Amino acid sequence: MPEADDDEPGVADSHSPVFSRYGIVSTVLAVVSVVAVVLVGLIWKEHRSDVAELRYRTDVMQTAADWTGVLINMNSGNVEASLQKLHDGTVGELNADFETSVAPYRDVVQTLQSRTTGQIQAVALESVHHDLDTAPGTAPPTKQALPPGLASRTDTVLVIASSVSENVGGTPQTVRWNLRLDVSDVDGKLLISRLESMR
Repeated sequence: MPEADDDEPGVADSHSPVFSRYGIVSTVLAVVSVVAVVLVGLIWKEHRSDVAELRYRTDVMQTAADWTGVLINMNSGNVEASLQKLHDGTVGELNADFETSVAPYRDVVQTLQSRTTGQIQAVALESVHHDLDTAPGTAPPTKQALPPGLASRTDTVLVIASSVSENVGGTPQTVRWNLRLDVSDVDGKLLISRLESMR
């Protein structure tokens, strides 16, 4: 009986490897591709999260600037409409005590019959880094927070502004405004929850 030739089809070569070089390279490339796809997905998710956070912060600062703009441009002719708009943009204790908090402004404007022109000069988010356990977007323990569950998030905004008041028969007076406002997200609506004047 003739010996079987190693080159004959169907005869196994006992010295050939289980995986060919091409099979190993294909497997490595497949693993690298899967890792690359997962990594791109994670980067994209982080990027979208960062973009959403920046958009939210921009909206928070715009809300604070708009609210302050109404406050610093209050005139004797628009005082009641301005106060109503300011009141509608508040929540929590500031909303409940709004009349008490803002009554002095209304009385001065109505008494002096002033015409005021205001301008926002700077708006910035305040960040607190001394309490490392405080999550971003949550109130530091020192400030008065809204009742639990009312706001999903509260950010503090610093607003620097100036206004020029011209009283009837008087000289123009420049007023500097340095305000700290808390802007709270209540059911998707941004509202002012705290107003503080800084010196």
